[in-house]
Amino acid sequence: MSQSPNTEFDRLAEHLNEAQRLLSRHRLVENLVNRQEMPKHKLVETIVHKQSLGELGTLLSRLDAVDSARILEALSSEDRLLAWEQIREDRLDAILLLLLDEVREELVNASSHQRQKVSLNAFDLHEGRLRQVRISDKADLVNIKPIWVDLVAPSAELRFWVGEFFGLDLPDPDSLNDLEASARFYVEDNGEIHLHSDFLLDSANEAQNVAVAFILHKDVLFSVRKEELPVFRLQRLRASSQPNYVTEGKDVLLDLYAADAEYSADVLEEVYADLEVVGKNVLNPELTDDAAAQVLAEIARSEDSNGRIRRNVLDTRRALSFLMRTKSLSVQQQDETRQILRDIESLDGHTNFLFGKINFLMDATVGFININQNKRVSKLTSISIIFMPINILAGIGGMSEFSMMSKDFNLEWPVAYTGFLACSALIGWATYHVLKYIEAREARRILENKGHKK
Repeated sequence: MSQSPNTEFDRLAEHLNEAQRLLSRHRLVENLVNRQEMPKHKLVETIVHKQSLGELGTLLSRLDAVDSARILEALSSEDRLLAWEQIREDRLDAILLLLLDEVREELVNASSHQRQKVSLNAFDLHEGRLRQVRISDKADLVNIKPIWVDLVAPSAELRFWVGEFFGLDLPDPDSLNDLEASARFYVEDNGEIHLHSDFLLDSANEAQNVAVAFILHKDVLFSVRKEELPVFRLQRLRASSQPNYVTEGKDVLLDLYAADAEYSADVLEEVYADLEVVGKNVLNPELTDDAAAQVLAEIARSEDSNGRIRRNVLDTRRALSFLMRTKSLSVQQQDETRQILRDIESLDGHTNFLFGKINFLMDATVGFININQNKRVSKLTSISIIFMPINILAGIGGMSEFSMMSKDFNLEWPVAYTGFLACSALIGWATYHVLKYIEAREARRILENKGHKK
């Protein structure tokens, strides 16, 4: 007998409250441990971390994929990432398929799971959908007909027996960046198509371009890389959830390039948002030198991300143009390639705009730094002008002639020097007000000129 909607809702709410309670307790205990000074602090912190999050992992493992997805969507962004890291690797894809699009992209891009590398995965077609098959030895390859074989940081031994089974040589991912640009796209005599492309990886600290080697061999796509990439995970999710999304290795390759263009566009939007915040700080007339230094760091990070995106889309354009020239694509695949090229073309305008915005913000920030320096120099100049007459009098007062003059006027030295100090203070006060009057008159003159121009 199925449960009523209210009962289902109450049960899910109970699990959500339990997950939030465990996360709150974890943060409380973690803060207490961090405040304590004790021997083997790191060991104690690790033990507490495992104990407090172990119950959360147990809770999520008891729930089905639907309930786990709803709980993840209800949590805050920080708690969501922490809970996501407690889910077993074999359940990730099933849960990702049930999440909202923005939550799915957040977890794929920021999760530590993307750094957990499975060296070898093969993908075949099952009922029109892409199906992932874990491979541990040659025997696992015999029973499937893959259209995509994906290797992440493979060892030399793994590359050897996979290449021996399929009859090709797989490149070393450590040497992909050593290739000349002209040697990155070519066709072998036996018809193998080789492409070495850069894919964008945007992490919390910095963006980077990860080299990926593709080989199209007998309608099977082979990919070799050093890092797990969000684009590849998103592609697997789409192909496994939509029937007839891909039918052969070239479809997978084109969809990877299309997903990379979409991922680059998403990162560009993040750069836009970051620069909007930076722009508000730059336009603040009270921008301090410390704030300006932080702004310059943010601008430099945005410029680096924008440059890597531009390099990434340029490389993707070259790869797609090469595929078009090989004449190995079907009519439908050629149309899809042209559409991807049009999408990439639209990104060029955005990157050019961002370069202009970055240059403007950089110049504005440097200008504010110069203004702050000029203000300090102006203050020092005013102070030196105020004390210049006093310094002259002090020099005269230090001469022996001053003492002789005080004796001629029958003045005791305390009285003479008191009068000297009073005169010095009066001269300094008068000089200060003269300078203020000159500045005010100059300001009025500027305002009057502006009024006449209007």
